[in-house]
Amino acid sequence: MGAHFAEEEARDFAAGRAARRDEAVRAAVEQGLLGPDSPIVGLLDVTGIRESAAQLRAAFDAVTAPGTPVLHAFAVKATPLVPVLRLLHQEGIGAEVASPGELALARAAGLPAERTVLDSPAKTPAELREALSLGIAVNADNPQELARLDALMRSRTSRSPLGIRVNPQVGGGSIEALSTATATSKFGVALRDEGAREWVVQAYLDRPWLTRLHAHTGSQGIPLSLMVQGVTETYGLAEEINRRAGRQQVDTLDIGGGLPVNFASDATTPTYAQYARMLAEAVPGLFDGRYGLVTEFGRSLLAKHGTVVARVEYAKTSGGRAVAVTHAGVQVAARTVYAPGSWPLRIAAYDAKGRVKDGPVVVQDVAGPACFAGDLLAEGRSMPLLEQGDYAAALDTGAYYFAHHYAYNSLVRPAVYGFWPGGRFAVVRQAQTVAEVVAESGGARADGLTGSP
Repeated sequence: MGAHFAEEEARDFAAGRAARRDEAVRAAVEQGLLGPDSPIVGLLDVTGIRESAAQLRAAFDAVTAPGTPVLHAFAVKATPLVPVLRLLHQEGIGAEVASPGELALARAAGLPAERTVLDSPAKTPAELREALSLGIAVNADNPQELARLDALMRSRTSRSPLGIRVNPQVGGGSIEALSTATATSKFGVALRDEGAREWVVQAYLDRPWLTRLHAHTGSQGIPLSLMVQGVTETYGLAEEINRRAGRQQVDTLDIGGGLPVNFASDATTPTYAQYARMLAEAVPGLFDGRYGLVTEFGRSLLAKHGTVVARVEYAKTSGGRAVAVTHAGVQVAARTVYAPGSWPLRIAAYDAKGRVKDGPVVVQDVAGPACFAGDLLAEGRSMPLLEQGDYAAALDTGAYYFAHHYAYNSLVRPAVYGFWPGGRFAVVRQAQTVAEVVAESGGARADGLTGSP
């Protein structure tokens, strides 16, 4: 009964998301946000983002002992846009940052220090000093960084919760570049290396101010079973540290994020509820109230709620293959263009008025504007024929796509709009201008290399 209801609810969420997206594309064309003079935009579904945040909170509330401190910190790298961070903050979600820039974005969005976590494999002394002065949680990546924290902690007091990031070395998934718990991962202290586990335990015993333990197994391409195994290993280490310390020294476990996203359909699979239940079955002690909990989800919160929509500038054929040349390519979808096998995107076809396009299915390529042959959003895709003036929409692009501009051919960053039902829009980010491209490219220093130094 419960599972059947959950399936129906998931279908309703997916159908609602698709309907809102179709309405938004049509309204964007009608209102002039999309057209010949603005041929590419990013769209964010505000209702969908709120739904995902609520589902995340509910999933872990269902398995966590009442009163347990839980911080769900959004991985800012997934969608580094200040209005998005403010929206998530309003929905009870904090921020996980990995650079001075991301920290600045979180602060600009109004995220308080106590709801911010700093993770990075290359923190400078200045970054560490700033975090400690603000009271932001810090997870040290390696022994050298811990030595820097030692020096800083000798000269100051700080409200910052501090911990060590460990690599449980449980293996990788289908995308090697996103597997962070492999034998040779660059992240954290590798627990299965000779002497490493004992070093970690002793580091805690020598430093009463180390009270957190952090691990992150990976993201896209990582099966839930491997994620659970990584958390299980980390929990076991925390128990060992506390047992040897004779007290509850590690009081919070940061289990990272990494829930993969289904890019094949509108369905949200796997779900936060599925992952939380698997964790509760495998590691019940994680949720019995003895440990505070931090999560760091990113892609899974935003991916399904973003769409890149681009105008078809030209429609042609080459070797008998239909080719739609659009304004969305490598500059907004670098991962898909360079690694299409790992990062395929669904493409939806809309006509010149922004209406869902019907008609015979045709095998075609959807190309971007960049000057290299591989700049393709989709190759050999069966879909209604895209014609000049139509729109191609790259779906599930709310994370790691339009907010991560790749300035190939000096293409400008597209505008991003949030949308609500009823055709209402809000500017999230203005489109970049050509003048701004020139300025960023040394336009004010044109004589810098030809004049006298």
